[in-house]
Amino acid sequence: MAFHERPGTATTPDDPYLWLEDITGDDALDWVRRHNEPTLQRFGGPRFEQLRAEVLEMLDTDTRIPYVRRRGEYLYNFWRDADHPRGLWRRTTLESYRTDQRDWEVLIDVDELARVDGENWVWAGADVLEPDYSRALIELSRGGADATVVREFDMATKQFVADGFSLPEAKSGVQWQDADTVLVGTDFGPGSLTDSGYPRIVKRWRRGQPLAEAETLFEGEPSDVSVGCGYDPTPGFERLLITRSFDFFNRYRYELRDGELIPIDVPTDAAISVHREWLLIRPRTDWTVAGRTYPAGSLVAARYEDFLAGNADLAVVFEPDEHASLENFVWARDYLVLLTLVDVISRVEVVRPGSWQRTPVAGIPPNTTVTLVDVDEYGDEMFVDASGFDVPSVLLWGRGEQLTEVKRSPEFFDASGIEVSQHFATSDDGTQIPYFVVGHRDRTGPAPTLLSGYGGFEVSNTPGYSGVLGRSWLARGGTYVLANIRGGGEYGPRWHTQAMRENRHLVFEDFAAVARDLVARGITTVEQLGAHGGSNGGLLMGVMLTRYPELFGALVCSVPLLDMRRFHLLLAGASWMAEYGDPDNPDDWEFISKYSPYQNISADRKYPPILITTSTRDDRVHPGHARKMTAALEAAGHEVYYYENIEGGHAGAADNAQIAFRSALIYEFLWSMLS
Repeated sequence: MAFHERPGTATTPDDPYLWLEDITGDDALDWVRRHNEPTLQRFGGPRFEQLRAEVLEMLDTDTRIPYVRRRGEYLYNFWRDADHPRGLWRRTTLESYRTDQRDWEVLIDVDELARVDGENWVWAGADVLEPDYSRALIELSRGGADATVVREFDMATKQFVADGFSLPEAKSGVQWQDADTVLVGTDFGPGSLTDSGYPRIVKRWRRGQPLAEAETLFEGEPSDVSVGCGYDPTPGFERLLITRSFDFFNRYRYELRDGELIPIDVPTDAAISVHREWLLIRPRTDWTVAGRTYPAGSLVAARYEDFLAGNADLAVVFEPDEHASLENFVWARDYLVLLTLVDVISRVEVVRPGSWQRTPVAGIPPNTTVTLVDVDEYGDEMFVDASGFDVPSVLLWGRGEQLTEVKRSPEFFDASGIEVSQHFATSDDGTQIPYFVVGHRDRTGPAPTLLSGYGGFEVSNTPGYSGVLGRSWLARGGTYVLANIRGGGEYGPRWHTQAMRENRHLVFEDFAAVARDLVARGITTVEQLGAHGGSNGGLLMGVMLTRYPELFGALVCSVPLLDMRRFHLLLAGASWMAEYGDPDNPDDWEFISKYSPYQNISADRKYPPILITTSTRDDRVHPGHARKMTAALEAAGHEVYYYENIEGGHAGAADNAQIAFRSALIYEFLWSMLS
């Protein structure tokens, strides 16, 4: 059996379900099929089929906004619909895009490519050569896995280049340096990957050269998470940068200049951006330099060359407070766009370098969450999406401080009776935890309620429009709740770092506090309260099941981590030890063991019914977590339902039809259990 273990580590022989980690083993897949079938029989009736059809109609409709990215004179878009379930990579001009009858030029039809190749291709992205945009490096995934194949594409002939740059399936990093050179990290053979399964070595690969003869630029350590490199082709500011990530949140940066490796001496936990003459630094912990301390989550600017020389003047671009945090920052050619959150509400500002003066961007609808869709680092335009729980997406376009609407998403459900409110629950340590309630204005009593959360890796959960949620849950009379628990980034890096490793319990206590508060306010009852989370949020659901079962009427646990004794041995799991700790370290296992769901199943406590979903093709979070947890819950006599998609990767679905199927299954399970 293939257990995908890290070299030099021991198995856990007392685990009776270890055989379910054999991802594609005959016995394991037979087990999967035996569990899929009763789940579909239980929830796959006429109501499920109607919901699946409605969701698929929403996902496939031509009235959706086609989101774009600027590359030279064209705007590029990847599009899936009923006629093209695998998708089209296409482009148009800004003038055409702003009309109702857009003229799209199709570059790659993934459905046709999959048919010709006899492969289950899923689009994974394209790196386009700059500044002439004549070639692209196309990444394609089999079934939605993180691992991809790479093939060179001619943008003029719309054909793949015979004998061009190509890589076999691997978790690769690849980028153009010039028309005849790419920078690549991939599986070069034994010893070339880290323990987490990512590139350990980066090389410069020239056209016509065998990959084995490519020039090695840098090597990391096997214990690192990954090594990567990138190239900035901006005329006058050409730079080759190398990053060595020695854990998930910390990395060393270098510029490779004339064969010399020059350290960029910023805090290892900081996020940085190098643009033309400027360097931006966002530390995740307090940073003291030259007698001044810059708080965690600040944004600091310096002239890049002066910083390398050790004599830079640092300017504060943004400083957080107890309500405001920096969510994102992106460069246009001559200005910086700041996206901040104030009590989880978005604000957008333009910042002019040098003076670092901040100006609010006009034209954004009030009470919406903003996403920076595309900011042209070689020009002056940006595309911004704004939406709310009850407000469909509006796509805005503009240059600088003024935006105008160019596209609007249709309404997929009647939101006229929906109201949104924000509340705060008190966690066990007294911390106020914000959460949003999306409910019906005319509600007179408790309603079936779906609570969602994530709580990890500094990922922010912000309000946004979801036609699937609206039609599948809100339109049925359900209430939706989004919890902004610690571990996320809603209040900056400190909101995350205080809940890492030995303090992970704060994440679970926060979520439980929100659940209790919902019942105390009369929004719902325990019997009507369900919760859903995926990946790290799947771990959250596992802990709710085993530690707080009395708070919920049903749970949905998707693509989850659950066996925290072995997570670091499976697929990309070793890369997350900075977040959770190292189970092989007895001190770390002491606190991990207290919450690890797989090791804390009780046959004596009453658990709410749970639906566990995963994907065979998930090569990030091993499907063995979901399989083994299901088997152990069954053995303990609990009500558990299981469904595993044979493809779909970590997203759990590879196309719109699979997304519709998975969504219908989840919402039908929840409605059946809570209404």
